[in-house]
Amino acid sequence: MSYEQTLWKEVKDLINPKILNKQNRLKKWEYGYNSDYDFIVISKTGQIGQIIEIQNLRIALPTANEPFKRSKSEVEQKWEKQDYPKELSRIKSRFDWEDYDTEFKEEWYDYIDKEFTRRDQGYWFYNKGLPTYITGTHYMYLQWSKIDVGAPDYREANRLFFIFWEACKADNRCYGMCYLKNRRSGFSFMSSAELVNQATISSDARFGILSKSGADAKKMFTDKVVPISVNYPFFFKPIQDGMDRPKTELAYRVPASKLTRRKLESNEQLRELDGLDTTIDWKNTGDNSYDGEKLKLLAHDESGKWERPDNILNNWRVTKTTLRLGSRIVGKCMMGSTSNALDKGGNNFKKLYYNSDVTKRNRNGQTSSGLYSLFVPMEWNYEGFMDSYGSPVFIREKDTIKGVDGYDITTGVIEHWENEVDGLKSDQDSLNEYYRQFPRTEQHAFRDESKQSLFNLTKIYQQIDYNDEINNLSRVSVGNFQWVNGVKDTKVVFMPNRNGRFKVSWVPNINLQNRVVIKNGIKYPGNEQIGAFGCDSYDISGTVDGKGSNGSLHGLTKFSMEDAPPNHFFLEYISRPQTAEIFFEDVLMACIFYGMPILCENNKPRLLYYFKRRGYRGFSMNRPDRVWNKLSITEKEIGGIPNSSEDIKQAHAAAIESYIESHIGYSNEEYGDMFFQKTLEDWATFDINNRTKHDASISSGLAIMACNKNRYTPVSTIIKKSIDLGIMKYNNEGSLSKIKK
Repeated sequence: MSYEQTLWKEVKDLINPKILNKQNRLKKWEYGYNSDYDFIVISKTGQIGQIIEIQNLRIALPTANEPFKRSKSEVEQKWEKQDYPKELSRIKSRFDWEDYDTEFKEEWYDYIDKEFTRRDQGYWFYNKGLPTYITGTHYMYLQWSKIDVGAPDYREANRLFFIFWEACKADNRCYGMCYLKNRRSGFSFMSSAELVNQATISSDARFGILSKSGADAKKMFTDKVVPISVNYPFFFKPIQDGMDRPKTELAYRVPASKLTRRKLESNEQLRELDGLDTTIDWKNTGDNSYDGEKLKLLAHDESGKWERPDNILNNWRVTKTTLRLGSRIVGKCMMGSTSNALDKGGNNFKKLYYNSDVTKRNRNGQTSSGLYSLFVPMEWNYEGFMDSYGSPVFIREKDTIKGVDGYDITTGVIEHWENEVDGLKSDQDSLNEYYRQFPRTEQHAFRDESKQSLFNLTKIYQQIDYNDEINNLSRVSVGNFQWVNGVKDTKVVFMPNRNGRFKVSWVPNINLQNRVVIKNGIKYPGNEQIGAFGCDSYDISGTVDGKGSNGSLHGLTKFSMEDAPPNHFFLEYISRPQTAEIFFEDVLMACIFYGMPILCENNKPRLLYYFKRRGYRGFSMNRPDRVWNKLSITEKEIGGIPNSSEDIKQAHAAAIESYIESHIGYSNEEYGDMFFQKTLEDWATFDINNRTKHDASISSGLAIMACNKNRYTPVSTIIKKSIDLGIMKYNNEGSLSKIKK
């Protein structure tokens, strides 16, 4: 067994070494987004070293500055919380500090100054022989924060989390992060630590907490934020107003400031300073929480568990305005959660997460939500499987490995997770809940409850998991269709292209390709006996909001004597090209290449008229539920099937349901051969009362109906009547025949 991590990677050769060295020598690298190289500098020293990429976000780290070495032996090099000097631990406040003489203060100046530097610039240490960087926020969490188990453990997953968070803070295009996590990953404590860290160095600022309920927000405040604040050393702790352990609001009168030599020498009188500068509080859960206020940092916990009537999407639209002044972003949001079932708040969080994809930005350089999404797979952050260096034990390579908690690790986290999954396969709802709590993929995190789906979710998820296991990308080719030599209406070829719009799992042999039959000047498909296409089209190239639904096309085979896999979805196309004409041509070329007919909904008829104008009316199937003389004039002209009929909607859903039961998931000791994950996921969430957003389900269902059109052919009722032909009938009983009356 092997495992290849994909959470992060090093980006090499991005900058010319001469330019890099010159900029470092002059300390010219500025903290924040660098548009020249499309990365975010989180160094505050003007110098950068390693450049890494976490979930498509490039981040430039500082140069290694004399990393701390715990021991000369690499085996003994690891993170270790440093003891707080007893002489300083006796000092409880800045007022107490004033009472000490200058000689004592001078003795501890360098120590305090170094802690402030680490807080600001981060910290380097050797971890098993490797120089390792943690951000200032991460350092404050590890060194000075107190959580439920005492001091937090060092975890490599948290190091990457805090680096990503620092990039979110540094990037002036970003409103914060949307973190999709596994259970007990430490997010609540990490976000609480950041609240205290930021609040104690900020003046005239407001910090807030939201959670899935007001009670949860209050608990986070009283059980996490306040204890962390209380545990801070005196030189980081501002003067606090009110109770030591408040229930609703933590108010700092004067923000903590660096104890400079000037301040030491002047023995500055803090008692004269006054005023409430910074507060941390919590709010009850609601769409309008913190509306009209200005926040510097919002900790948004359990965001994927907001249930009706509360809506995380509505809340974020309101909350987003509290983090900006005009177009300038002045605050950040630290959002994180596991996901509930889709109808219990999970679907809204899912939308928010995917709207935070850093690869999809508007012309202002911002994601749709303004946030940056981060997903850390469970194998990186699962308790009990961290070695003493904070690294996850993916695969056991030797008999035992000493864990960070001191216990022996006897198996790898991947094997452990797979064993748990195998034990739950007979209980799909429990399995889906386990996936949501401990996801290895984004798809796991947004698993729905099986009882909420119209179709058999057990079979759908069995197929999805199987595809993940076999790395279904090896079974699917990505590319585009194009005319040979660019000449239309000749022959079509498939050209692999990793950025292509088509996904294909089967290509017919050369003898079956481009089979077109011409009858009376009209072109007909030559492989109608092999399979058919289903299509959900669109008519308008652009939309008002710039989004619009995708065009969708699916190809499906049926049982035949030809060299083709039976009942196999061989093509998936879910895309919206720049113009509708490109989409129409894509669909036409696919039909010609495979020589198969197509069944479309005719409420958006431009595609069907396109086929007719090009001479391919014979490829467009008529609705199978009516004979020719019962078709409307338009249906006779261009073909297609309406989407307004309730009978059609029911038949369409029944077609998908039947196909799933027969050909998807595990059955008869083998798995199905449907390799298109997007379509499977669309089936899982299909809503018959809201079909418009399920493009993949519409077209795939039409493909199934097209391949089984005989099931929908109307049966003529035969009425038997007696006909009098005027011929006399005789009764031949006895010796004489008599006419029957």
